Amino acid sequence: MSSNLKPFKTLFLFITLVWCAFLGQAQGDTSTFKAQLALGLNSPSADGFVDGFKSKSINFPSVNLGVQYMFKPKLGAKLDFGFNSFSNLNNTPDFKVNYTRINTQLVYNASRLFGYLPSRIGLFPHAGPGFTFVKPLRDYAENKTSFLNVMGGLEVHYGLTDAVSLYLDTSYVLGFGDDFSPVANGFGSFNGDVFAITIGISLSLSGCYYCVRNE
Repeated sequence: MSSNLKPFKTLFLFITLVWCAFLGQAQGDTSTFKAQLALGLNSPSADGFVDGFKSKSINFPSVNLGVQYMFKPKLGAKLDFGFNSFSNLNNTPDFKVNYTRINTQLVYNASRLFGYLPSRIGLFPHAGPGFTFVKPLRDYAENKTSFLNVMGGLEVHYGLTDAVSLYLDTSYVLGFGDDFSPVANGFGSFNGDVFAITIGISLSLSGCYYCVRNE
């Protein structure tokens, strides 16, 4: 059992060290912490299920919750949590899956690369490693699984005020789950990738959200 937890322990240590580094950097008046909350839709990859099990192509909800710190005008990082739920397609075996992830990601402020954008529009690509927890419900609740992932995406922000922005995020989570063995243990479970589109609010907890773009 300890060998199964080794990747998670390593990732947890990495996340802890990175997060402590963020906190250590956050001393200047121009530091910008952001809290983010978003809600949207998800689409799991078809090859993440065993034969005969299919999910709806569009599922609700996808929930993202994170804290972001821009330690340089163009570069930052965030620690975020994501929850996704998806269920079976009509006329296929009945199942429902809760897909939860936690990721540490680098964030790049690409807004100044596009000088023609309005001052309140911001572009923020993000990517980084994480860990996924999959919990089937209903008849297959015992078929839990977990694995490493890497995700990447793009946030498009619109500044409502200097401290608050509305944003659209498109993200793809690439899973590194093993094949189900034996196959019977995979019924109702999932080891594939997830694409999600969410809309949310980003709230600056220190500094000025869009001051960063103009530095």
